[in-house]
Amino acid sequence: MNIQELYQSIDAYLEALGYEEKSLIAILQEIQEKYSYLPREVFPYLSKKMGLSEASIYGVATFYENFSLEAKGKYVIKVCDGTACHVRKSIPILEKLRSELGLSEQKKTTDDQLFTVETVSCLGACGLAPALTVNGEVHPAMTPDKVVELIGDLRKEA
Repeated sequence: MNIQELYQSIDAYLEALGYEEKSLIAILQEIQEKYSYLPREVFPYLSKKMGLSEASIYGVATFYENFSLEAKGKYVIKVCDGTACHVRKSIPILEKLRSELGLSEQKKTTDDQLFTVETVSCLGACGLAPALTVNGEVHPAMTPDKVVELIGDLRKEA
């Protein structure tokens, strides 16, 4: 990641959205949209530009679950563990993903930065359970075998 490019992006978001505290969440969303996480360099830079403490900016970033302070892979896989998906065996799917990719509950992103695996409480696709998303695209009626095939397809695509 190029720091100058990051700062230029932040400056553009500030110009477009404003320097007021009420713009902070929108600015953080724009940064995360571009970089898929909030790099640590964001906090002191925004603090200086917006006149807010780093602690308050960090507090907002850590309060909302949608913000990530860790880099994510090219493919972000979200496995639903809501009631419908859980009952229809989403946990074996999650376990298969983790074992195939060498991940764990603590280690969510592969070393090559290709895959990130996360769990979510609900994808809103209960009728398609068990479901997961890859970069927002829903994959319904998943099984451990289908997950292996999906990973293979994504590796070929990459």
